[in-house]
Amino acid sequence: MPKKYTDEFKRDVVALVRQGDSTQRQIAKDFGVSKSALGAWLHNAELLERGLSSPSAEGGSKDDKAALREALKRIRLLEQEAEVMRRAVAYLSQATLPK
Repeated sequence: MPKKYTDEFKRDVVALVRQGDSTQRQIAKDFGVSKSALGAWLHNAELLERGLSSPSAEGGSKDDKAALREALKRIRLLEQEAEVMRRAVAYLSQATLPK
């Protein structure tokens, strides 16, 4: 089970990385966190600074995931409809060619 780190701890570690005195790998090792977790903390900090919402540990909120799932479903449907239309145009254009 992953360890839970406080937001203050994460902010402090991110601040150390941004100072640039040590590498991310070394800071992660010194504080006993994985390099991937540290990378995620840096990414989340950048998102927060830009005014974007920070994704949760699952990769986004449930509302965001549901909206993405619906958007992808809609995109697939539109792509299928476009393919049907392309085939219909090709078929009908063959039928109207003079012989």
